[in-house]
Amino acid sequence: MQVKTASDPNGIFQPLLTKTKNLRGLRGRIILYFSLSAFAAAVSLSIVTYASTRAYLLDQRSEFATSQAINNAQLLRTLVGVNPQEAGDIVTNIRTENGGYAVLHLVDDDAFFAQEPLRFTQSNLPTELLTQTLERKSGRQRFEFDGQPYEALGISISSISGHYFEAFPLTDVERTLNTIRTTLIFGILLITLAGGILGFSSSNTVLRPLRRVASVATDIASGGLDVRLEDERDPELARLASSFNNMVDAVQTRIQRETRFASDVSHELRSPITALVAAVEVMQARRDDLSDRNRQAFDIIASQVRRFDRTVLDLLELSRLDAGAGKSQEETVNLADLVKRVAQRHGFDEVAFTTTLNLDDQTVLDKRRIERIVLNLLENARDHAGGATAISVTGDEKTMRIIVEDSGAGVAQSERERIFDRFARGTASRNSTGSGLGLAIVQEHAKALGGKAWVETNSNGGARFIVSIIRQDPNQTARLFQ
Repeated sequence: MQVKTASDPNGIFQPLLTKTKNLRGLRGRIILYFSLSAFAAAVSLSIVTYASTRAYLLDQRSEFATSQAINNAQLLRTLVGVNPQEAGDIVTNIRTENGGYAVLHLVDDDAFFAQEPLRFTQSNLPTELLTQTLERKSGRQRFEFDGQPYEALGISISSISGHYFEAFPLTDVERTLNTIRTTLIFGILLITLAGGILGFSSSNTVLRPLRRVASVATDIASGGLDVRLEDERDPELARLASSFNNMVDAVQTRIQRETRFASDVSHELRSPITALVAAVEVMQARRDDLSDRNRQAFDIIASQVRRFDRTVLDLLELSRLDAGAGKSQEETVNLADLVKRVAQRHGFDEVAFTTTLNLDDQTVLDKRRIERIVLNLLENARDHAGGATAISVTGDEKTMRIIVEDSGAGVAQSERERIFDRFARGTASRNSTGSGLGLAIVQEHAKALGGKAWVETNSNGGARFIVSIIRQDPNQTARLFQ
């Protein structure tokens, strides 16, 4: 059934919400564990890969640029040493990498000669590198120029009392590293996704035995005490299956023993109860001959014997229901007509009756169970709430409902589940003479018909007992047996 909310009036997102809730359980934790493990492994591997690749590319780039800068410095030493007056032109024509720049400083003239003075001069060089080289200490340093990464080298040329600076771009290395970084990020995402998929697949394998246990447990809870888990090849699962089956065997044995005990006790009580009822009926004919005091005692005995007899009959019926005894005698009937006839036959014809079913609305059900449900609900209203005020029968395409209302004090919210337990009594019926089994029998018959019973509060403040049963199409049932 889809739950409609204000934000999702059509229940469109209900399947997604259900899956989201399912992912919060063991399956979700397994998927999360695999995903996080894959993510951590991928991130660690990517960091190591990126760091080693970056170091290698930068070292290769620096090695190549250093070799070229040394060659250019040697060339300047030769050319400037021969013709120092042409130092500016010589630096301008020096060959550097595309995007690279060169600067020559002559100590004697205290002059700087830049390869492209309109774009790059000594002022664009890192101050630390410039100072270090001018102190006749060669060095290197990375910096940014025009928003691009560069690496600069400073070489001291003592033969001409000069210092040579050359800057070369790292954009190609940066571009390559960006590509590698993007690839690694996508790799991390893919590996994490693959880990999640692997976790989902593994969770199916891990949870499959648990689903089998849950399925068998559900069947057992529904009354199928003969259902057992199949043998497992895995030693741990085999141990689980064996322990579970042994537990079910013990539970089944105990339930059967208790059910048999209740049935045997009820049967053994039938004979003395029958004798007592017969004796009470005989004495009832001479009741007027008794004194007032003896008549009061006789009335108490007669009332308790009838109550005892009803309790024993109810116990016998519950024992048969628990044991699944008796074959279901299904017939095609009109539920509204059946309920109305049951009420009239048992003296409740004065109770108002309504229905939304048509006269030709037929369904397949066991009439005996319906009669027991209706009679118990009407007797419950008579014994505990002053009598039923209304009976109604409704239905839709899938279910049908029998509703009995009274004008009593109603059932407290805290007692609405408990009153369908065996020997349970509501606050309003503590002093009544019922056996406390009538509503439990109603619930058992409702379950046998594929439905359930519950209680609400009607518009007058009284109780409104509702029994739902599964509708069975006569035509479909007939096709199943063809």
